[in-house]
Amino acid sequence: MNLSVSSIDDLSARIAAVRDEHAEHFPGTASGRQPVHTVYVPADRFSPTTPADFGAEGLRLLNTHTPGAGSFGSAFGLDPEIAGLVRERVAAKLAGEPVEDVRIDFEDGYGVRSDAEEDAHVAQVVEAVAAAYEVKNLPHYWGLRVKSFADGGHERAMRTLDAFLTALRDRLGRLPGGFTITFPKVVMAEHVALFVEYLEELETALGLPGGILRFEVQVETTEAIVDHEGRIGLRAIVGAAKGRMTAAHFGVFDYTAACGLPPQEQRLDHPACDFARHVMQVTLAGTGVRLSDGSTNVIPRDDGPNEVNQAWAVHAAHVRHSLRHGFYQGWDMHPAHLPSRYAAVYGFHLTGVDEVIGRVRAWHEQAATGNGVMDEPATVKALVGRLRRAVDCGALDESVLPESALH
Repeated sequence: MNLSVSSIDDLSARIAAVRDEHAEHFPGTASGRQPVHTVYVPADRFSPTTPADFGAEGLRLLNTHTPGAGSFGSAFGLDPEIAGLVRERVAAKLAGEPVEDVRIDFEDGYGVRSDAEEDAHVAQVVEAVAAAYEVKNLPHYWGLRVKSFADGGHERAMRTLDAFLTALRDRLGRLPGGFTITFPKVVMAEHVALFVEYLEELETALGLPGGILRFEVQVETTEAIVDHEGRIGLRAIVGAAKGRMTAAHFGVFDYTAACGLPPQEQRLDHPACDFARHVMQVTLAGTGVRLSDGSTNVIPRDDGPNEVNQAWAVHAAHVRHSLRHGFYQGWDMHPAHLPSRYAAVYGFHLTGVDEVIGRVRAWHEQAATGNGVMDEPATVKALVGRLRRAVDCGALDESVLPESALH
């Protein structure tokens, strides 16, 4: 072959350097299971049986208000063809693993208490976590939400985290897996950098492996979206986290209030929230930082069918809104949210699932034979991701997946 340029070695080396720099900033999607929700429980109300209690109450509400496939499908807007299967699997989930991720809350859901009172609740939570861990009742993911550095609660936040981890080490001799800290109301990347410094000091003092204390950031201020210099704030926040940031969780109510929305418009599916989520999505794609949507503040005021079904309808609609936008996790605040969470998630994953499995299988057969399917590799990757999420949360049995989707 005749070539006009004698050597491209220099260009190749520079292209490789750009590729390596890109890989440093965008290492890819996070591996492993992502929970479909994070359940927030005020610290003073958390006990070893809290996750199971949430599941039992959710199952009671499910059986009371949707005793059969017909009523279940009507309550959650499901196709009659899958309503029975979804109900069966939701009931099994509520009985077996009702809470995938729990956050023991020392911030907004807990409020401001005296140091003595919060210290006492820290000790109470340590005993509850240890007891749950010892009988294998601690959810797959769990952790604490501490107070914000942005509003004067920084000393209390550090004191709570130190006291909790120190006492838990003394009680169990180890830190159970799946532990995550929630760092709320971030307004400046510098606060994240300072939090990381504190975690480094804490790991050293406790004899923990470096980097084991990881955290998620709550995106609930306008400054986290556009910072004081007019830049996308999340890039600097991720950089300041030095690899410890596992997820970004959207905070609906603080964010909409900061935008000046009236109370009746402070809701998860408001267009202002869509804008913030889209910024999060584009900014964090490929960084390994997961996304989570926020919460619904509608809960039943009593056990009456109108109250329960209205709360379910609002919550399920919000969950579906999140799923359509590619946010596969959200916050739940009440046992009544569990049936609607799983009904919406399972319905989303099981609707058209046979077609999804068929497309994945056909694409891999086409790759071998060269005939038939025009899906792009990125599309097939997304389809496989959907199947993997469905299996992880219990909507789908792994045995039905094509071999190509298992790896």
